[in-house]
This record gives sequence, C-alpha cells and structure tokens, in this order.
Amino acid sequence: MRELRAGDERVFAELVDRMTPAMLAIAAGYVPGRSVAEEVVQEAWLAVLTGLDRFEGRSSLRTWVFGIVVNVARRRGARERRSVPFSDAFAFAGEAGDEVGPTVDPGRFRGRDDEWPGHWASPPRPWDLPESALLAGEVRDRLRAALDVLPPRQRMVVHLRDVQGLAADEVCAVLGIEPGNQRVLLHRGRARLRQALEDYLNGDRA
Repeated sequence: MRELRAGDERVFAELVDRMTPAMLAIAAGYVPGRSVAEEVVQEAWLAVLTGLDRFEGRSSLRTWVFGIVVNVARRRGARERRSVPFSDAFAFAGEAGDEVGPTVDPGRFRGRDDEWPGHWASPPRPWDLPESALLAGEVRDRLRAALDVLPPRQRMVVHLRDVQGLAADEVCAVLGIEPGNQRVLLHRGRARLRQALEDYLNGDRA
C-alpha cells in the first residue's frame, strides 16, 4: 500500500496484471458482453487509484478492489438493462442467473427398477494421471475454456474461490450473496469443470 500510495507504477502494473482476469470474471456477471465488462474494469481501476487514500485496511486489498468492481458493475448493469430492447430483456436477465435442474446428468445413475437404484451407472473416471500430465498445457487450456463458458455467476464464484483463492466468506462479502448460494454456485461450476476434464480424459478432444 505504501508503494501504491507513493505512485509506484511498477507495483500498480503488477497489481493490474494479477487482478484484471478476476475483475473481468466478476464484471461479466453483471453486464452483457466482454467489451462492457472491460469498460467496467477500467472504471474500477480508476476508482481504485482515486480511492487509495481512503482505503482503511479493514479488509484485504484484493477484497477491497473486488468490492469496487462489483459496485461499478452493478451500476453499469442497471444502466444497460434500462437501455436494452424489451425483446432482449428476459434473455439478459437469464444470463446473470443460473440454470436449474440436476448438476449431474440423471442418465449416469441407475433407475428405480435397478438392483441398486440411485447408484452410479457410469461413474466418473478416476483421475490417476501423474501430476505432470494434469498440469499439461492442453489440460489447463481445456479447463480455462470450460471456465469461460460457465454461467456468469458460477464463473464469478469459481474464479474467486479456485483461481484467486478467496475464502468462502470473502466471496460472500464481495458478491453480496448468502453462504448457501455461494456453495450452490461453486458446486455447480466445479461440476461443469469436472465434466469438461472428464470428457477430455475420456478422449473427447474436439
């Protein structure tokens, strides 16, 4: 903080590089489109610069910055919804929400008439590959692509928890959501990423 308040451009540039991906993921949960999310992030960084002297340290710098992004994105999202054509309004509202229904395809479980109803019919493949294989660039690319297409709220929560390393209570504070909602969004997002990785390991390289 001392370096930032002293105007150290190198430190600020490192902070921007490290935090911008998460900020974009957050912004995308409130506004339509990548370009608008990028504008939100730019506005948020300006707010960070002008507000450094008011930062009291009652939360981490990271949590404070993410909170600014949420506030800016909410304002911009409300403005975008006022200007969006009526025919697109419900589609836009749905984009910020999350799908309902089972997290795992029900077809992967045994039916009621089976000897073992409710048990796996097609269990997840055990991931017994060596760590070097799991960390291979192709696997990371597959997971990154899967993360990018998650519903926005799931993407926000998964990115903050699993990429940025925030604790559950920090994510709830930043996004203004209840712990139960955070758990559901995280579970659904992780399930989708697991399915993407399982498809990859099972030979679906499309």
